Amino acid sequence: MISTYSLLLLLIATSSLAFSAEAALATGYYDSTCPQVEKIVKAGVANAAQSDSRLPASLLRLHFHDCFVQGCDASVLLDDTPTFKGEKTAGPNNNSIRGFEAIDAIKSSLESSCKGVVSCADILALAARDSVVLSGGPSWEVPLGRRDSITASFSGATNRLPSFFSDVNGLIKSFTDVGLTAEDMFTLSGGHSIGQARCLAFVSRIFNDSGSGSPDPSIRPSFLSALQSKCPQTGSLSSLQPLDATTINKFDNQYYLNLVLGKGLLHSDQVLFNTVGVARNFVKAYSADQSKFFSNFAGSMIKMGKLSPLLAPKGIIRSNCRVPR
Repeated sequence: MISTYSLLLLLIATSSLAFSAEAALATGYYDSTCPQVEKIVKAGVANAAQSDSRLPASLLRLHFHDCFVQGCDASVLLDDTPTFKGEKTAGPNNNSIRGFEAIDAIKSSLESSCKGVVSCADILALAARDSVVLSGGPSWEVPLGRRDSITASFSGATNRLPSFFSDVNGLIKSFTDVGLTAEDMFTLSGGHSIGQARCLAFVSRIFNDSGSGSPDPSIRPSFLSALQSKCPQTGSLSSLQPLDATTINKFDNQYYLNLVLGKGLLHSDQVLFNTVGVARNFVKAYSADQSKFFSNFAGSMIKMGKLSPLLAPKGIIRSNCRVPR
């Protein structure tokens, strides 16, 4: 016969297990409710990339910028209204993040197939993975089950996202502040294998690095000349340059080799190799071993995708990714 005390312990254990099962992301989350979700997202990413070769990098960046602010809750997708301030116009995002129309199209397709089931946050996580794969990078199983926020944080988007001008310690702090590690930072920086940046993000280091009146001496001379011709001091600072000018739009480990060669575009890129110690060691290791970079990148993306997700019963499933309802 079970005593009252034993029964109480059993009930506590059972309820704890039930809570753990509920409060966790899982692969195959939509197997019974929307079994075509991954196929639909993959097709949506491919269709968007056909008309805009920059979209894979943009979708990867959207997931990153979402997860670093309030966790992976699709808050980055919310539009401003007269009574609501979102994250899109914060300094690191304004005129920088893009790909919203592609997410809208994917959401519309999913609403047609399984209305009110798939969250915008999960779409972002899947689209990021599919964008990397489409660009030649690694694949990984994406744990799903995130729900969408009805709030956003302009101040969080302003202050929590890593800066193009940060040193290694600053970059590490940005990652550890959200629950990631220095190794995750060295690894996820490799997302800059694809994508572009405006001249505004690096013009100071090619003409007046740290107010010295001279270019950053770590830039390879031939690369410096090319950048100065494409981003003259009197030119438009909105012009775009590839983060990896060697294998543009291809996800590979060339980004790290570029750093070894003094061909990192951003200060926050090149500083990884310029800083003697563990940062440089990671750059060297990844530049020499693409499979190691791919494996670690997949692992760090899974880890990033688990940053403070909203799980049922918290959050909602937005019918429109731009609107908090």
